Amino acid sequence: MKRLLPTLAMLSLLAGCPEKSSHTPAAPATTAATPVSAEAPAASDANADLGRYHWRLRDASDASGKRIDALFVQADKPLQLDFADGRIAVANACNRMGGGYSLEGESLTIARMASTMMACADPKLMALDGEIGKRLEGASKLTLASGDRPTLTLATASGDTLVFVGEPTADTRYDGPGERIFLEVAAHVKPCSHPLIPGMQCLQVRELKYDDRGLRVGAPGPFENFYDEIEGYTHEDGVRNVLRVDRYAIKNPPADGSSHAYVLDMVVESDTSGK
Repeated sequence: MKRLLPTLAMLSLLAGCPEKSSHTPAAPATTAATPVSAEAPAASDANADLGRYHWRLRDASDASGKRIDALFVQADKPLQLDFADGRIAVANACNRMGGGYSLEGESLTIARMASTMMACADPKLMALDGEIGKRLEGASKLTLASGDRPTLTLATASGDTLVFVGEPTADTRYDGPGERIFLEVAAHVKPCSHPLIPGMQCLQVRELKYDDRGLRVGAPGPFENFYDEIEGYTHEDGVRNVLRVDRYAIKNPPADGSSHAYVLDMVVESDTSGK
């Protein structure tokens, strides 16, 4: 069965603030967060800080101090905010959501957000999209704190307090930005030769090309052994996928290591027919 995930046309609408891979290496031990500055940071500096991290929801309470359970639907996939080029993207909800934002001093204003229109079987997950929009849209007071794991706190006009923990983006970790490419991964792995890994099984991968309208162009080449890992991607045997991936050049790679790192941005298409 062929399953198309959000269309390329919709992806282009949200591409102003793309979602990066939800997987990042474990962060160092947490240290106490300290304010970035006693004064409100300049908007340009704060925008740069916002864009260097994936912001994952850690705590959320309403005006009475009660935890907002409706925002914690998936324990292993906390809500995530990403900021880039004046746009915010929300990940780990039912749908991908995005919209414009502006930052003036400590005031963050998020415009009405658009989203994809997928349905989710879990009613709590379906309701999460509405909860996000209701609590994020509009003006909030923003506070950034530094540390090994920086925090972003939003105090909304309705009295909610949302606390997010920052994880470095791939662009930050690899001194990006990376090159955006599309990779088709065949349904089955095949044996491949590796001097250090006996019996290695390799993904079968080929690159796809799309034009500005999201239409595939050119004839793809043959599938080839893929010796690297795609960070954030776990292959399921029998499932063919088209992946949107960011490829980064690794400076000074080890002699037996790859010169590139690959980070999953999203699964664009899945085919469970096993072909």
